[in-house]
Amino acid sequence: QEQLVESGGGLVQAGGSLRLSCVVSGRTFSRRRMGWFRQAPGKEREFVASISWDAGTTDYLDSVRGRFVISRDNAKNTLYLQMNSLKPEDTAVYSCAISKPFSANWGYWGQGTQVTVSS
Repeated sequence: QEQLVESGGGLVQAGGSLRLSCVVSGRTFSRRRMGWFRQAPGKEREFVASISWDAGTTDYLDSVRGRFVISRDNAKNTLYLQMNSLKPEDTAVYSCAISKPFSANWGYWGQGTQVTVSS
């Protein structure tokens, strides 16, 4: 059973930056797609970014493309999300996710870390 633990959230002013991390334990981290999702109060969870197992392919929510960068270190079983030029509308709980083994479907999520951007 995979365990995903996020860190790096906090309170930041608009225009600032934060770097989120997600450490994965359990079964093999490599060769599995990983991603970040977020959920703001009263809203549905939405996809933010994803990265292929070899980091060769990334995908982003349109509103964060050019501001956020997803990366991974397979040797450290760690996923990152560098968030720059943060806006108040980026305020949400950010969770990392990993695909099911041998599948492109998302299988497991972490508990999340709160990101609050003040105006």
